[in-house]
This record gives sequence, C-alpha cells and structure tokens, in this order.
Amino acid sequence: MKILFFNPTGILGGAERNLLDVLTSLRTARPDWRLRLLLGDEGPLRNAVEALGIPCDTLPLPHTVARLGDAGLSGLSGRVRLAARTPAAAVATAGYVKRLRTRLRAEAPDRVVTNGMKAHVLGAWTAPRGVPVLWNLQDFVRSRPIMAHLLRASSGRNITVVALSLAVAADVAQTLGHDAEITTIHSAIDLDQFAPGPGQGSALDQASGLPPAPPGTVRVGLVSTFARWKGHDVFLEAAAQIPPDRPCRFYVVGGPIYRSAGSQYSVEELRDKAEALGLSGRIGFTGHQADPVAALRALDVVVHASTRPEPFGRVIVEGMACGRAVVAMRDGGAAELFQDDVTALGCRPGRPDELAQAITRLVDDPTLRSRLGAAGREAALARFNRTRLAGEWLPLLEAGPPTVGATDA
Repeated sequence: MKILFFNPTGILGGAERNLLDVLTSLRTARPDWRLRLLLGDEGPLRNAVEALGIPCDTLPLPHTVARLGDAGLSGLSGRVRLAARTPAAAVATAGYVKRLRTRLRAEAPDRVVTNGMKAHVLGAWTAPRGVPVLWNLQDFVRSRPIMAHLLRASSGRNITVVALSLAVAADVAQTLGHDAEITTIHSAIDLDQFAPGPGQGSALDQASGLPPAPPGTVRVGLVSTFARWKGHDVFLEAAAQIPPDRPCRFYVVGGPIYRSAGSQYSVEELRDKAEALGLSGRIGFTGHQADPVAALRALDVVVHASTRPEPFGRVIVEGMACGRAVVAMRDGGAAELFQDDVTALGCRPGRPDELAQAITRLVDDPTLRSRLGAAGREAALARFNRTRLAGEWLPLLEAGPPTVGATDA
C-alpha cells in the first residue's frame, strides 16, 4: 500500500502532532507500507516525520494562499479583508492546483490522506481519478462559511471523512449532508512520552524573565498556540480575579505559529492586556517551548480555556497523561475527554469567574490536585494510547472507495 499524506504547513501545532501519532502508529503496524508526506511549507514537522523513517517533500504553497483563511474573521470588516486578498489567492491557487495534480500523478498513491482545511480541498481537487481521499478532519466546519462551502462542493464518492471527535463528526455531517461517509477516531498520544515525572518550574521562570518563584508556589499555565479562540484573554482575566496573596504564579506557554492573517494574538497584545489587568510580576510569557512534556511537568495546574467549542483539546489529554491537575472547558470535543471533578475540573467557556474559582480550588487544595492528576493519568492510559490508532485507521485505508450514505456520526 502506497499512501501519500498532504499537510499545508510545516509547523508543529496540535493538528500536526495528531498526524505524527497516526503516522507512528501506522508505521509500527504496517512497516511494509510506503508512507510519504508532502508539505506546503518547510518547518519542524519535516524533521519529526523523517525521524520516523518516512520520506517527506515540500511543494511550497504560494504565500497568498497560505495567508488566506476565514478563521477568526467575523463581521463586515473581516469579510472585506478576506475579499481583498481573494483575487490574488485565486490566481495563485489555480497554478498550485496544476502543480499538485502533476505531483500526485507522479507519486501514483493508492490512497491520499489530507490534514488541514486547505489540504482537504486541494486534495479532493487534485487526487488521481479513482484514488480514495481521506480527510483527517480536525476542525469544526460550520463556523467557517467559505471553507464549509468549499468542502461541500469538493466532497464526493471518493471522499471519506475521519473526524477526531464526535462533536466534529456531528458538525461535518450537518455541513456535508447525509450522504457523507464519516468515521470518528479520537486522537491519541504517546503515553511513554507524556507521563508523570519531575518538573522544573524554574525553567518557566527563566524563559519568562521572572525571578525565581518562592518555595511552595503553585504554577498555573495555559499551554497553547496564540489562536484568538484559545482563551488567553479569559485566562488573563481569571488570573486577575485571584488575589495576589494566593501562593500561585501564572504562565502563558506558547506563541504565534500560523500564517493566516488575523487569526492569532501577538505577544505584545497579551503583555499589554496583562499589564492593564495588574498582573505584572505575577505572570510570565515563556514563548514557544520545544519540549511540550517539560513545559507541562513544570506546571502544577494545566489550563484549557478555549472560548469556542474545541474540536478535541489535545492539551487536556497531555496534561492528564502527565499527571497534572487540569481545568478544561465543558464544550465541544473537549467535553468528551474528561469527567468533571473526577479526571479534571470543568468550566463553561468564556467565564473568567468560573475559571478563577476552579484555579483557586486547586491552588488551595494539594490533595485535590493530586487526586485529579492520578485519575487523569489512568483515564489517559485507558482511552488515549496511540497504539490503538492503527487498528482504527487500517480498515478505512484498506477499504475501497466509500459507500455513499454510510456514517457513524
């Protein structure tokens, strides 16, 4: 079996880490299969994939196409900005489609697996006739009208959708209609890598330019890209509601990684907001951390604060797997990952007051932190071991073109 995977970027965000887990599981289960990854941009993902022994090439996506996106663009001003960029992107897309179609014909894959909204559309347009295309769908579609329209127009008899949560499956089913073939495969992680262990909280202080935290300080952190819907504003507002005499320090771990314009915060914006809220000296901005496990272990409390439904919420599972107490939003795919007050504390999204209360409970109660950490690790072992991924992907990859009308969403 020769399978070509196509990802539009070379970054290592959550969607790309999910892809790496799928590739690792398939490589272990089917070492004789010929797997290959084609990227639309260079980046650290290439090195990570090649470290698995999987060949990786790049067909650079034009800058105007890479920047084009409808995520984070709302209202009239957002539509105007998007429309202004569309004509140049349309011309560049036509040329890229031609090059990609030629490349896929030369590769002659048995299956094409796409990862990312742009990749789904481009893969459907360019895959050789009769070759099944699997969309590894890791985003909600209905909230993005342009992408929803393009996916609906691009779906057909050779398209199978693999949704990473029940919430995503239900969303895409409403977008594509009852004829779409949709299978839900929850993402999973490397539980040997993401595991309990000692943390170096001082490393976060150093990365943030803060003085060493006093002994007994509870470190509370939001680990995320700077996408605007990841809830950095809610996290900062919640931190501001916690009295300064509480023995805790807050951290924003991560940075901007996307090329689509208008979809993410800058660190300057977040620093300004933190200062305006009176958080100077109580919060650190670490920047991107190359080792996500070390960053999670350095925290006592891991916060997930997304303001809109999360397709999955990988950091929730990673924090649980590392034995850390987790606060997560009870919404979207994230709500499928934990049991409230058993494996994590749940909050309603967009409520700084609820988030502040949950963080305060954990700061004040080390026994609760320990209980949630232990229960979270057990839940991760039971549900999110990536060795199961191959067993769920193989039937889809080995099957022929999908049967129209089948869905388990």
